[in-house]
Amino acid sequence: MDENVFATLLQTSISQWRQKGKKGVWLKLSLEFASLVKPAVKILVVQEKSGVFKGTGVWKLPTGSVEEGEDICIAAIREVKEETGIDTEFVEVLAFRQSHMSFFSKSDLMFVCMLKPTSFEIEKQDSEIEAAKWMPIEEYANQPFVKNRKSFEYISKICIERKDNKYVGFTALSTAKATSATSSYLYSHHHEE
Repeated sequence: MDENVFATLLQTSISQWRQKGKKGVWLKLSLEFASLVKPAVKILVVQEKSGVFKGTGVWKLPTGSVEEGEDICIAAIREVKEETGIDTEFVEVLAFRQSHMSFFSKSDLMFVCMLKPTSFEIEKQDSEIEAAKWMPIEEYANQPFVKNRKSFEYISKICIERKDNKYVGFTALSTAKATSATSSYLYSHHHEE
């Protein structure tokens, strides 16, 4: 079967399985159909209407700013929902980058987060987003823009390694106490017992 036909049929099946309340499905393929596995692993990408990426045709990961008093893990979920309409659960911080003399001549921290989708029907934000879609991760990584910029190339390699379980990120461990109204998160390799 053609990869694109398989991907379309798979998406239809996933929608039907989800409506029936199924939480997981095993796909069993004989070796000669191994090439069909690739479309099953996709990432959510967007094209922006403004900024440096406007009109470039570059597909990028959804991005945004953390609001005052907002945790990184909550901000990632909110920004993806705002830009694409996709509901997600936070999984982990995969990497972070520090840059200096950025916004308002201050230092800036950018966190790359992995989220797990709990919905798949895209409803893009019309004001900021030109287009949004699910894309095979290798196709994202092979964009000339990504390959020609070290930080983007590193991020795409980390995403692919994480997909193949060759990389572990930082999960968010809540440090809140029952007696305290404030909560915070420790981002760590250690999973909660």
